[in-house]
Amino acid sequence: MKTHETTIPVRAFDRAYINGQFVTPHGTQVVDLVNPTDNKVIGKVTMADEIDTRKAIGAAKEAFNTFSQSSKEYRMDCLQRLHDAVAERMDQLVEATIVEYGAPQDRAKGSNNLAAEIFLHFKKVLGDFDLVKTVGTSKVVMEPAGVVGIFTPWNSSAGSIAIKVAPAIAAGCTVVIKPSEMSAMQTAVLMDAFHEAGLPPGVINVVTGLGEVVGTELTKSPDIQKIAFTGSTQIGKLIAKYSLDTMKRLTLELGGKSPNIILDDADLFTAIPMAINACYLNNGQACIAASRLIVPEDQLDEVKRLAKAAVEKIKMGDPRDRGVTLGPLASIKQYKRVQECIKSGIEEGAELVIGGEGHPQGLEGGNFVKPTVFANVTRDMRIAKEEIFGPVLSILTYKTEAEAIEIANDTEFGLIAYVSSADPERATRVARKLAAGRVLINTLSHDPFAPFGGFKQSGIGREGGIFGLQEYLEPKAIIG
Repeated sequence: MKTHETTIPVRAFDRAYINGQFVTPHGTQVVDLVNPTDNKVIGKVTMADEIDTRKAIGAAKEAFNTFSQSSKEYRMDCLQRLHDAVAERMDQLVEATIVEYGAPQDRAKGSNNLAAEIFLHFKKVLGDFDLVKTVGTSKVVMEPAGVVGIFTPWNSSAGSIAIKVAPAIAAGCTVVIKPSEMSAMQTAVLMDAFHEAGLPPGVINVVTGLGEVVGTELTKSPDIQKIAFTGSTQIGKLIAKYSLDTMKRLTLELGGKSPNIILDDADLFTAIPMAINACYLNNGQACIAASRLIVPEDQLDEVKRLAKAAVEKIKMGDPRDRGVTLGPLASIKQYKRVQECIKSGIEEGAELVIGGEGHPQGLEGGNFVKPTVFANVTRDMRIAKEEIFGPVLSILTYKTEAEAIEIANDTEFGLIAYVSSADPERATRVARKLAAGRVLINTLSHDPFAPFGGFKQSGIGREGGIFGLQEYLEPKAIIG
């Protein structure tokens, strides 16, 4: 489980992309970009400031005047070009995701291929969508919402950007993207791709900067008509508050504490290894992570045995190594937070099935966390309530199906849920009772055309497919 010696040179990430040109940011603050596998500095990232952000907004506003009037066919061509440009740089994007984020190879390839495909998904959605409809005796024209401010997190950089940029372009909107400063290497690849795609200057702008600087400017600017954000519920609430004065349209994809219900007729030999994968995907750093496993009380012993066996098969280590499925957490800050959560689980009396505090043996140099499973977890424990964002699974038990549903819904979140059962009709009946924006039955698969977003404090609005496109359109009724 040794990690490689890092030979990656320290790079300067000192570009913004404004009005079709690469420019040096006006901002002067520089932050370190760190490889989470060994915590060595691999980059120096220059932060954009309010002046850079205003220039980007101005460019997007000017470009909107023309781009908003473009034809459906032209925008479909733009989406094709964006796909082609991102796909052409796939190897660079995958490498950046592995090095600066710690994603295992399969995860890096899968997530970035999906990011490129999103542009083709929205090309199809737009091609099938009627931008002019007749409703009653009126003509309803679906018009672009305006200039869009896009905020994306570090845990799925390219995918989070693509799922917002693609429907914006399809709708005829222009965008200003504020990616995470922790994703500077991936952002550099994407900026090159956006430039190569050859869209009109100002349609896509990218400014990497801190939330309290660039983010605040975007949320308060009267020239931004819509915000599309992926991140924590706490920050999403601040964005909503700041956006209120200018009545911005909002799509907020926020946190989750997703339940995974194992019904008493499920095949545990299939369901439990799948449950481990559902919790540990993306090194556990996923808003959709199924971190609450809800199982029949009389099957707990077998569930614990199978869960422990599944975790013991996990290959953890340097994400550049083939076969590694669990890499490091993205930052020391995140590592410390997950350690606090594991400690709290032990102190509050949960049963430690496997894992625990500290680094795995041989992986002390990076942000590696022991893949952890707790059993006999109660609903009032911190590990059952908070989004941990690490490879930590909490097992809760139920006596009846109704109690399982009650436990699943006993959370402020409602992003996604999982159900395992041998009876599809029964599983569907349970799924209908779960307060979640998406429910997966006996699968971890993804449907890019289905809506994605949350109930309750997991967000506002939807991404993906026709529902995602409509978030960037305003209906105008023309009567008479």
